[in-house]
Amino acid sequence: MDQRIPSLSELKKLMLVINPVSGKRAASRNLSDIIRIFSSHGYAVTVFPTAKPGDATEFVINYSDGFDLVVCIGGDGTLNEVLTGILRGEKDVPLGYIPSGSTNDFAACHGISSDMRAAAEAIACGKPHEIDLGKFGDRCFSYVAAFGMFSWLSYTTSQNLKNKLGHSAYLLDAIKDLPKIKANHLRLTVDGFTCEGDYIFGAVCNSTSVAGTITLPSDVVDTSDGIFEVLLVHEPRTIFDFQNIVIGVLTQDYSSPFLDFFQAHSVKIEAPSDMEWTLDGERGGPVESVDVENLNRRIKLIY
Repeated sequence: MDQRIPSLSELKKLMLVINPVSGKRAASRNLSDIIRIFSSHGYAVTVFPTAKPGDATEFVINYSDGFDLVVCIGGDGTLNEVLTGILRGEKDVPLGYIPSGSTNDFAACHGISSDMRAAAEAIACGKPHEIDLGKFGDRCFSYVAAFGMFSWLSYTTSQNLKNKLGHSAYLLDAIKDLPKIKANHLRLTVDGFTCEGDYIFGAVCNSTSVAGTITLPSDVVDTSDGIFEVLLVHEPRTIFDFQNIVIGVLTQDYSSPFLDFFQAHSVKIEAPSDMEWTLDGERGGPVESVDVENLNRRIKLIY
């Protein structure tokens, strides 16, 4: 007996948001295979390709109603835009993520395969996991809001140097740019407690992997506990202090007096008006005062 082909109304509806140029166009090259995988699992797939920054956010806000699942194909930046759409549009749709960027810290933290077809299969057969979302003013982040040297270090250090020297590559690159590194005077209110100081780096995290260089302890980080991990790096006095800071950050040794590592439900940060932030590895611009909140279990991630 021939197997009956389900009607369109019987199929689950999947919104596929894709950055076609991410991962040196790997997303585009794998698109037909990914659609085939989802189709074989009973999904009717509608593709929304981005053409410019902000497209993914607008797609989710304006068109995600009526879909059973939203899947993002792209790097951490595209994922951030999709999450922003979910937050601003007050959507409750489950989310799947197929990484195709250069660092993919979010995927690394959640054990999502770097093989795009394997990631698609895991979504099609997966279950929802409720995870936290960071709220940064009226924007959001999936795994990190950061400022200062380590927020750009992994993106400027050459891959060839990293392959040859490992952690030493970051140290050499950081020392080379030492004259350009400036401290910022910050005032922080952490769960009601206030402190201030001069810092060359800071990160509010919800991940074990940050910027491809910093790994936070997996026995401390829980992406669904409603708590951030916060890392602050004080201004060094000498080049030897600076060397110890870089090594400490890259090896998870936070015993240095120049490193502060703690947990928080929320953080209010008052900073210089020209201090640049990155959100999930993408430029976030300067923000003089911002409330960073943990939206506990806000996202239903399928994998």
